[in-house]
Parts: sequence; structure tokens; C-alpha cells
Amino acid sequence: MADKPSVLFVCVHNAGRSQMAAAWLTHLAGDRIEVRSAGSAPGAEVNPAAVEAMAEAGIDISAEIPKILTVDAVRASDVCVTMGCGDTCPVFPGKRYLDWALDDPAGQGVEAVRPIRDEIRARVEALIAEIDARPDA
Repeated sequence: MADKPSVLFVCVHNAGRSQMAAAWLTHLAGDRIEVRSAGSAPGAEVNPAAVEAMAEAGIDISAEIPKILTVDAVRASDVCVTMGCGDTCPVFPGKRYLDWALDDPAGQGVEAVRPIRDEIRARVEALIAEIDARPDA
């Protein structure tokens, strides 16, 4: 792992789950972990229900913009997390790949997005604990 571990969250549209995961990791880990998110077919904007659900938790993702997944982003990351959306990352030796099976918030109201937001937070907290426990982290 580099001086600072790096995590990439990937979802097809980079508009909901991966944006929430990146925001949670940034919020909870501060600058200890480099955070990226991207998608293979980025949406036009971040899902408004995800923006609202994160705002309820005190995190503003309203200025985020969906980004395209690049080989360089995967290459530069120590951990690549797909969000149960069927998207895949290019595979490089020495990287850790995870797939978190999460419901898709697309087209859902904030009531349906809240439990997804909370599940993502729990998984991000566990990921931070794993990264912090690594001797080379």
C-alpha cells in the first residue's frame, strides 16, 4: 500500500451508492485514506434522493459530479469496491476487490434511500477498521 491507502467506489452511474460511500469514507476517515468514486456510464447528476439522505446525516454531496471509471483510477487504488451493480473493474495484481450487494437507490424516494445510506455507512466503518488494522496501511 502507498503512504496513504486509497479506495475506489464503483457503480454504473456513479450517482447514488458510490457517491454515498465516497462521502462516508471521506467524512469518517478524514484525510487518512484517499477516496475516489466512478462509474462505467456516469449519470448526468447525483441522485437527488441520495443528496437528501446524506444531507440528513450532515454530509453535503450536492456539488459532486458523476465521473467516468478509468483504468488509471483502478491502478491508483489499493481497494476497489463495486456496489452490487454488475459493474466490473479492470483487474490488477495486488489490488483488493470487494463487491457490496446493495439495493439501487435510482428512482427511489428518500425513505427508501435512508436504509441504503445506513448500510453503506456500516460497511465503510468496517472497511476503515480493516484498513487501519493492516500493518502496511
